[in-house]
Amino acid sequence: MPLSENHPAYVSPGDSESLLASVTTKISDPKAGLFGPGSITWRINRESALFLAAGRAALLQLAHPWVTAALSEHSNLLDRPIARFHNTFRIVFTMVFGSLDQALAAARHLYGLHTRIRGELKENVAGWPRGAHYEANEIHALRWVYATLVESAVIGYECALGPLRAEEREQYCAESRTLAGLFGLPSSVLPENWSTFLEYNRAMHASEALGVSGEARMYAAKLLAGAGSWIHPPFWYRSLTTAWMPPRFREEFSLAFGPAEQRAAEQAARHLPKIYPRLPAGVRFTGPWREAQARLTLRQPGPLIRLSNRFWIGEPRLPFGKEG
Repeated sequence: MPLSENHPAYVSPGDSESLLASVTTKISDPKAGLFGPGSITWRINRESALFLAAGRAALLQLAHPWVTAALSEHSNLLDRPIARFHNTFRIVFTMVFGSLDQALAAARHLYGLHTRIRGELKENVAGWPRGAHYEANEIHALRWVYATLVESAVIGYECALGPLRAEEREQYCAESRTLAGLFGLPSSVLPENWSTFLEYNRAMHASEALGVSGEARMYAAKLLAGAGSWIHPPFWYRSLTTAWMPPRFREEFSLAFGPAEQRAAEQAARHLPKIYPRLPAGVRFTGPWREAQARLTLRQPGPLIRLSNRFWIGEPRLPFGKEG
């Protein structure tokens, strides 16, 4: 998407509520939430394999100068990568696996957070001049963040479990449009199918709407080193993340991708499909999916589910429920 086409388009409170109302009319079982157990969205997002591509999604988001500026000026999460991971997955998993009420509450919470995030860029980056105004509730920026999450989820899933069929990708793309509505994105700005979704991503990768600032490069290095957290990504994970980055951003982020990194990424891609399906269910499947399963069978999530939730979302339960 060329920068000249990226005229600001902001999501108003009325726009947000209209999108939520539209989503609500499509739901047959509020307890199952937006998607439910028969959806491809639950099937993909229940897998811990999503974590494999989380680094890729985070770096591609940092490649948007608005995202880096917003995180730098309005939070301390870039110095706390695990907290940023938790904040992202707490919202997304609540939208995906929460009840309808929880999903809508998460969307309203996200919109409210975004209304306070605005400012001006402090330097020239890509096609953006210093002083350019940014706001988090802007459709093009929201669409980019949404796209990084959707595509990276498929990449991580397919790395561990093999390729999805064409019709499954189309179903996932169609279901993701519902999720996009909770981000504040109307269907008119979304790709119609998986092919046009990939075209949008590739166009963005080549466009001046994206560009890596010195600050983004520094934060990316901290993220991949696990700075400020007890999790230190292993060499094979960093190599796999780099392999999945568009070549332009490997260079702009100064990501090493020599023979050692290429070999580590290839070995990981070869061994993960053999190892991952054999993992115990408590490790393989995310806590939020298991909590949703418990909710549908009128059970309370047990200690292991709560522990898994703490890893994925930093809390023992999905938020915005009656019990918090």
